[in-house]
Amino acid sequence: MASSKAEQGREDGVTARDATAGRWWIALAAVLVQLALGAVYAWSVFNGPLQSQFGWSKPEVVLPFEVAIGVIVFGTFLGGRIQDRRGPRPVALAGVVLYSLGIMGASLVSSSDQLWLLVLTYGVLGGFGLGLAYITPIAMLAKWFPDKRGLITGIAVGGFGFGAVITGPVAKNMLAGTDDKPSVFLPLGIAYLIAGLLGAALFRNPPAGYTVPGYDPAASTSKAKPSGRSYDLREALRTPQWYLLTAILLLNVTCGIAFISQASDSAQELTGISVGTAATFVGLMGLFNGAGRIGWAALSDRIGRMRAFLGMLALQGVCFLLLPHTTFAIFAILSALIYLAYGGGFGTMPATAADYYGTPNAGAIYGAMIVAWSIGGVVGPLLAAALYESSGGYTLPFTVLGIVALASTVLTFLAKPPGERAARTIDLREDARTRRA
Repeated sequence: MASSKAEQGREDGVTARDATAGRWWIALAAVLVQLALGAVYAWSVFNGPLQSQFGWSKPEVVLPFEVAIGVIVFGTFLGGRIQDRRGPRPVALAGVVLYSLGIMGASLVSSSDQLWLLVLTYGVLGGFGLGLAYITPIAMLAKWFPDKRGLITGIAVGGFGFGAVITGPVAKNMLAGTDDKPSVFLPLGIAYLIAGLLGAALFRNPPAGYTVPGYDPAASTSKAKPSGRSYDLREALRTPQWYLLTAILLLNVTCGIAFISQASDSAQELTGISVGTAATFVGLMGLFNGAGRIGWAALSDRIGRMRAFLGMLALQGVCFLLLPHTTFAIFAILSALIYLAYGGGFGTMPATAADYYGTPNAGAIYGAMIVAWSIGGVVGPLLAAALYESSGGYTLPFTVLGIVALASTVLTFLAKPPGERAARTIDLREDARTRRA
């Protein structure tokens, strides 16, 4: 049987190796693009220097970053729909160009009354381009690696998590060497453009009928089972599972980014470490953000997607409740676990969406879910800051975040894959609409 299959493959001109040849190079190209995009998480490096030069307040100086995170969803939504129809390469190339132009345009800011220009370039243009380019490799790699869907999407977004780890120290040194702080954005933007274009140029979907030799979803021992039906975005939005998955991602993001926004200040206040030590601590935590995207996603291939999210949310809940009552060593360990879980949500949810709704329209379906990132990226820091201001300490905000994370675990038991009943309901609606037409 095996020899006859091999002979048939040779007759067709396609061997098992040909079918998957080059897919790891495409994955490497995706990581290169995500490293450039992930530099957005290094924004905190610019806060102090920009405040010193222009006299902006803390809310003003973080506005470009907040706008960028808020605009991402528009890029992912549009980019996901286009790439499902036109392929990943043109969308990724366009996203990289817009993102890089936004960063380079930020170098034009020259006075304190030009905050609007920084928001427009870095925030709006850069954020939109980031969204276009971010969603593309995630959906593309899910099609190339059906046998390693969690691991590969984790690797893809892991590059995004590690982007700030690389960019942060580089940008810090560049800022220290000039009095014109916005000028640093120009060489950084050029570097992002070169890296992004090199990576995006290799993007392509697998050929029609592509399969991984030896991989049989039905016979797989993985707890993460793909759906037997492919949904488009409109069909996915009619299922309650889409909203449950988006809610899980939203709550995971809200809790994680709320802590990230206060990591340095809370470490200093609760454990008494210095400003310099806190800066080093936050930089190291970025490594766990990237590692969590790969680790949790790979683990979800083995234990199942919802069990992985149950673990992430439960782990965050326990860590938040313990944080206000520890020494720095324990605080650092708990913080690392929170960062791992925060990153894990971004690594695991793309694979979850592909499992539930199929890969043909995964870009559009997960791209729409990114609204959770945009909302959580704003609500989380605001919630943490408001609770801190009202109580004068971190016990209340961390306790509330712990309770929210633990309560969110309930959703993981409700978010079952869409069943045949849901699929038949959609089919009946489509048939009825066809008859009326």
